[in-house]
Amino acid sequence: MEMGGPPALPGQSGQPGQVLGLQSLSFAYQGLLDIPYEAILAQQNTLEVLDLSYNLLEDPALLVELEKLSTLNLDCNCFSSHVKFPYMPSVTTLCVNKNKISNLPIFVEEIRTKFPNIKFLSMMNNEAAPSYFNGGSLIQYIDYSSHSDTHRLYVISQLPSLEILDDTEVQGKERVQAKKTYRVQRTREQLYCRPVDTTLQRRKVVSPGVCV
Repeated sequence: MEMGGPPALPGQSGQPGQVLGLQSLSFAYQGLLDIPYEAILAQQNTLEVLDLSYNLLEDPALLVELEKLSTLNLDCNCFSSHVKFPYMPSVTTLCVNKNKISNLPIFVEEIRTKFPNIKFLSMMNNEAAPSYFNGGSLIQYIDYSSHSDTHRLYVISQLPSLEILDDTEVQGKERVQAKKTYRVQRTREQLYCRPVDTTLQRRKVVSPGVCV
């Protein structure tokens, strides 16, 4: 289930004008190629929810100035696995459904380092995230015991504060299995996972769930 945008407030339809003190702001469905930073940063002292979904955006760098922002909706844009987010410790909810995310370790590392307090992450309908929307099976998505759910377990292992992933609450047994299966990645050049067997050898990750 993709997260919809928050309801618009007076003066919030992409041309806020002189209206200040908004807590929620939406620029959804406007075909934007660039984030309208001037209008957004005018609300930086109060803005908590920002909806930039259904545009053509690729670079969110200047959002770093939104120190009160808690919810960021970037659904249906052009963000790739190599997107560079600003450091946003206030954000607890991030939606990036239906973008161009294909490399899970690289993208999740960016989330882990730039959103240290993330609690809700939705990234369905991306190549890197199996779901009903892009051909993923039920077994891929919720089978905790067979290690086939590499997307979900991997994300949980890297984001310890996560409470909801996509449309499903993170369960205790998932955390246990994720901790057994994966180590927290350290760099993009050296990604390690915990072996499933009882050996203590550290093995380099080629992709989530594949060790050599």
